[in-house]
Amino acid sequence: MIDALTARVRAVTSAATRISLPPLLVRAGVFLTVLGGLVLAYPVQVLSARTLGLLAVAALLPAVGPRRVWPTFAALVAVGGWLLAADGYDRPVELWRLLGLAALLYLAHTLCALAALLPYDAVVDPDVITGWLLRAGAVVLAASVLGVLVMVAGGLGGTSGHQLVTVGGLLVAVGVAALLGWLLRRR
Repeated sequence: MIDALTARVRAVTSAATRISLPPLLVRAGVFLTVLGGLVLAYPVQVLSARTLGLLAVAALLPAVGPRRVWPTFAALVAVGGWLLAADGYDRPVELWRLLGLAALLYLAHTLCALAALLPYDAVVDPDVITGWLLRAGAVVLAASVLGVLVMVAGGLGGTSGHQLVTVGGLLVAVGVAALLGWLLRRR
């Protein structure tokens, strides 16, 4: 029993000495983007020291375990904060806050995917991380521009076309899900 415990402590110590900087920076990026998204989502009235501590723990979980359920948990906590702010505190939906939250959630998601691929002792070329972040930034920029264009186009139609647009969006979402399911079965 003592030998097994000693071996386990030596293994943990050995792993801790082999940790390299790039995987830690990626995990720090996960923590910061999730925490930024949570702070942006929750109303200011709720952000006390205790709540910030709980949100920091919720942001730390995906950084520590990016392969597990924690990234999804953190995203759901952020969405819960957004709903609490919009419904419970009557905070109006502002475009900058919506785009910021969406961008931070996407960046957290993509950084969790990168962190899940990188072992703690990985030697990573900085160009790999830079390329990953540039692609993520391009996706965020394209989605933000498209989102603003859709918001502007939605304001042009007046009040009569909202149900048609909602049904059209639902059909597009179902079509994308069906396409992804077909591609998965084809593989």
